[in-house]
Amino acid sequence: MDKIILITGATSGFGKAMAEKFAAAGWNCIITGRRKDRLDMLSKELQAAYKIKTLALVFDVQNRDAVFSSLENLPDEWKNIDVLVNNAGLALGRDSFENANLDDWDTMMDTNVKGMMYVTKAVLPYMTARKKGHIINMGSVAGKEVYKDGNGYCASKYAVDALSKSMRIDLLPHRIKVTAIQPGAAETEFAIVRFKGDASKAKQVYDGYTPLHAEDIADIAFYCANLPEHVCINDLVVTCTSQADAIYFHK
Repeated sequence: MDKIILITGATSGFGKAMAEKFAAAGWNCIITGRRKDRLDMLSKELQAAYKIKTLALVFDVQNRDAVFSSLENLPDEWKNIDVLVNNAGLALGRDSFENANLDDWDTMMDTNVKGMMYVTKAVLPYMTARKKGHIINMGSVAGKEVYKDGNGYCASKYAVDALSKSMRIDLLPHRIKVTAIQPGAAETEFAIVRFKGDASKAKQVYDGYTPLHAEDIADIAFYCANLPEHVCINDLVVTCTSQADAIYFHK
């Protein structure tokens, strides 16, 4: 087979845009997500538009057994994964620490941190066997600076940053690249999920400026994944022009 990319959380946002970007360049795609209908639709669209092969795997990265059951039993033709994109993640709530919802904290930690660890651990044997591979972890500016009412989400993305650094060190002997992409404000389903379906609140997040789009991040991931084998971009903080960091915006 040609090059293979595995993208978690591929049913929307960054993940869907990345699947489209890589498929357009002839990469075969393993796409994962919780929503079977969306995953099946994307799989068909990619195959029809770009004449590539797809493998759609339905599971929640929070579910350790489901992750390992799906990824340890890949068909032989899909085992030579060149790039893993740990994209599945979310923010829930925007409350001060004393008012934060414990279930929200658990979901963010289980998805953003433990889910990323499970998927990476399951995929790594395919890469270490070949002494080759590239892991791209989707972090956030929230993993670089803490902002008000960001508590649990910021903590989860700080963990992604730390794990990316740790992976990069531990996997050096296996010649596996590790890139962390840390986006700022991007208009996807992110805010809708964070505010639990409140479209009005979600829209206010992006009022007054032009945020990043999913395609912007897909372009960046594609660039990182196509550098020469001896070149690895370790860490990229990416914001729109109207955003300086995790806190300061010009609207």
